[in-house]
Amino acid sequence: MEAVLEATVRDSRGKNEARRTRAAGHVPGVVYGAVGEGGSREATAIAVEPKALSRILHSDSGANTLISLKVAGQTEARVLVKEYQLDPVTHQILHADFYRIAMDRLLRVTVPVTVKGEAPGVKQQGGILEFVHRIIEVECLPADIPEHLEINIGDLMLHQGIRVRDVPVNPKWKAVAEPDMMLVHVIMPKAEEAPAPAEAAAGAATTTAAAPAEPEVIKKGKKEEAEDDDKKK
Repeated sequence: MEAVLEATVRDSRGKNEARRTRAAGHVPGVVYGAVGEGGSREATAIAVEPKALSRILHSDSGANTLISLKVAGQTEARVLVKEYQLDPVTHQILHADFYRIAMDRLLRVTVPVTVKGEAPGVKQQGGILEFVHRIIEVECLPADIPEHLEINIGDLMLHQGIRVRDVPVNPKWKAVAEPDMMLVHVIMPKAEEAPAPAEAAAGAATTTAAAPAEPEVIKKGKKEEAEDDDKKK
């Protein structure tokens, strides 16, 4: 899937500038990537419309959506979302980082694992289907990023599973995870044990002493504070 996202250049970076951008109804962001001759790198501070970005992130492709970024006065660029930051209470997008890509160069992305069919080990033998890994890393060209990796569990009996090596080969992408990595398997349900009084008390104390919610960063990487470091340089 490919989407179009319009953006404007921000004059400066930093926490105060980011707050002003949000107060004006936009999401502050930064575009990273190699530009120009010799592989030089440049970061551009931008602002995007929150609803448009939210539609992209909530699409089937999510953060793997190929984006045509249109910035006034600049050449249109193809980008992917590197990470984004959410308010822990309202879940509004606070900040987003993007990176430029070349359409003819392979890249690595993580995609969700989905299943189809019904495992006989669950229906007939009373087992439960357990996901060991819900995402998998694949290598492909930007135009061939799959929305998900679908695996068929229709033949899985109790104590059987599907590993990376069992996934059918696809000419457009290849899995780069360890071949023996388990994705899903059928196991016997575990009997639940009531927590001991001491454990229950400890859990209650932990809940009472919980720290205030912090902004949630989706996809590992730099937070907005990185803008301050760039501003100081």
